[in-house]
Parts: sequence; C-alpha cells; structure tokens
Amino acid sequence: MKSRNPAGARARATILACTVLLGAMAVPAGMAGAAMAQAGADFFRGKTITINVGYGPGGGYDTTTRIFARHFTDHAPGGAKVIVANMPGSGSLRLANWLYNAAPKDGTVLGVFSASIMMERLFGNPAMKLLPENFEWIGSIHSDINSCGIWKGGGQGIDSYDKLVKAKKVVVWGSTSPGSETTRYPQFVKTVTGANFKIVVGFRGTKPINLAMRKGEVHASCGMYESSVRGAYLDDLKSGDLKIMFQMGLDRKVELFGKAKPIYELLTTPELKQIGEILFRPSEITRPIAAPPGTPADRVAVLRAAFEKTMHSDGMKAEGKKLKFDFLPMKGERIKALMKGFYATPPDIVKKALDMSSLPK
Repeated sequence: MKSRNPAGARARATILACTVLLGAMAVPAGMAGAAMAQAGADFFRGKTITINVGYGPGGGYDTTTRIFARHFTDHAPGGAKVIVANMPGSGSLRLANWLYNAAPKDGTVLGVFSASIMMERLFGNPAMKLLPENFEWIGSIHSDINSCGIWKGGGQGIDSYDKLVKAKKVVVWGSTSPGSETTRYPQFVKTVTGANFKIVVGFRGTKPINLAMRKGEVHASCGMYESSVRGAYLDDLKSGDLKIMFQMGLDRKVELFGKAKPIYELLTTPELKQIGEILFRPSEITRPIAAPPGTPADRVAVLRAAFEKTMHSDGMKAEGKKLKFDFLPMKGERIKALMKGFYATPPDIVKKALDMSSLPK
C-alpha cells in the first residue's frame, strides 16, 4: 500500500536516519573521552608531580599549598608522587615566568603564585614575559579576602582606619615587589586619601614581612588573607598586637576583620569600580595552581579532575575545620575566563589603575 503522504514518509525516514547516526556517534565519543582520561592517567604512573610555590617557606602560599599537596597525593592521576618546592622572587613573578617559558610542559611541574601579579603585563611591566590566559589553570585552592594590618599601632597608637590615614608620622609598609598586592594596595589608599605611607620592597614573602613588623623594622603589611589570619596570626589579632585596617573584598566583608574599612567604600564612581576590578578582584583567586601552556589536554583534564576530588575530599574539609573556615575552591576554567576579562579592560582604566597603585618614580 502506497503512502498517502510521500513527503511525510521521507521526513520520518530522515529523522530516523539522523537518530541512528547520532546514537552511533555517541558511543565512540564517550569511548574517546574515557580513552583520553586513561591516557592522561597512564602518563603519570611512576612519576612525580612537583608543585612549586612562588614564595618562601612558612607563609600563606606555602602553608596552604602543602596542606593541599598532602591530600592531592591521594587523588593524583596515575598514583603519582607529589612534592612541594619553593621558588621565591619578585612577588612570585620569577616562578610564573619560569613556569610559562622554561618548565617542562608535560604536567609534572605546576606552580602556585599570586593572581594579582598576573596583572603586571596589563600594567606594562616588561619583566612579565607571559600571557596569563594561556596558562593551563588547574584551579584555585581557595577564594579568600585579603586585608592589610598594622603591628602594635605602628608605634603611634593607630587602632582604626581613620587614625591610619591621618597619622602624622610615616607608616612604613613591607612589600615583596613593586607590582605585588603588598605594594599596590597601600599605595592605592595613599593616593586616594593622602595618607603618610612609605613602602619598602624586597621582602621574599609575607612571613619575612611579618617578622620585620615584630622587630619594628616596618609597621604594616598587606597580603593578610582571612585564612592566614585565622591560622598563623589569630593569637596576634586576639591580643590586639595586630589590627586589620582595611579589607579588599569587593562584594563582602569578613566578620573576623572587625571594623576594618571595606575597600569598596573608596570606590565611589563607576570609573573607580572598574579600577577596583583589576586591582582587587584578582586576589580573590587566592591560591591558583597552573600548568605551563602547551601541556597536553588529556593531562590537564586529569589534573583538574584530581584537583576537584581533592578539594571536595573529607581530608580537605577536615583541614578547613582546623583552620576555622571552609575552603572555597575555584575551577580552572573560571580562572581562565577571569584572566581574559581582566585583559579586556579599556586602556584608559588600566592607566588610571596603574597611576593610582604604583610607587612614585
């Protein structure tokens, strides 16, 4: 019996053929994904993954990375061994440049460095020889809020933000490098308020800066994340020896920091809000882990999967409880998108941000 609707029959036949074809394609695609993951994991069998930290031992970056590494070992692709090494210098730019340009591009060498220092190419620093969005970002161990504090009132009884910016005697800030958050944050506040600040660069991490504060060599420091304050500096905060003066969260305040001035209160115009995005938002990518550009996709995929398993493991949750906070990880894909967005900032906004946060020449 012939069909009364030949066109409809042909349409149904076409749909059926497409359905069969798509079904046939789905299995190979799934098998290809599984094969890719297996190949990535197989590469790491019997190998060692080295996570390099761009700061010296004992600081926030080093401590957090070593906590992560202990549990990453349980989930590392192919059962790889995991070790941590330190490569301090230039506010972690030394490590970032090396990882980008000279490190093996096979997934066995990773780096943890400041996301804020990644803005230096945007700001025209010729010492930065990389393009941040080209890194293979594995993820960020935490998304934290940064702050800046003073030790024992800076020797002149400073116990509030208002007293800080109105201080008659100079307040000396310790810093790792001209492009780091330990320079740009206090310099920005100095520019906006006219505060009597002096910034001394050259320290190899936040730990040496804090030791210098205790010795009276400097008075204040930035780079004090909530996680670090809850850990290494909680007793100092409770005793009153350390007081947090301002905090850098653009969307939220940290209760632990008390009456510290939220930086967003200084961003009073649309232009200043744009400047705030490229000066302060990067620090919320608090402990990023990157692989060199050109690392094979299958290895990046298994590293990211292992990162996710680690961050949601009972071990990392227990570590957070010890430190009295919950780790808030960020996916590698999200970091890559943020870096691309930062570098799409209009040039005039970039110039103003640079002028407001750079040391005088």
